[in-house]
Amino acid sequence: MKLIVAMIQPHKLEDVKKALFDANIHKMTVSTALGCGQQKGYKETYRGAISEITLLKKTRIEIAVNDEFVKPTIDAIIAAARTGNIGDGKIFVTSLEQCVRIRTGETGTSAVG
Repeated sequence: MKLIVAMIQPHKLEDVKKALFDANIHKMTVSTALGCGQQKGYKETYRGAISEITLLKKTRIEIAVNDEFVKPTIDAIIAAARTGNIGDGKIFVTSLEQCVRIRTGETGTSAVG
């Protein structure tokens, strides 16, 4: 079992969701995040005052998958989120030690589904 965390551009979320659904991956958690990488932010002027915006809006997608779904999940995210520009995002894959479905008490790979 693996936990896949993807940080993507907010405007690419619908494309990524469609690509994941097409790859038969339907379970995910999506949240809004702030962060920066190589982009390093930008400067903005509002009413004559210059503000430096260093944390940019990102969308965080978390998906727990069984081992056979790791590559299709990553491939779907990359295909849908890539623009070729700085700031496209990152994908992190970590081992998932245990999963428990609260409703039924199932554990392990059957709980991930």
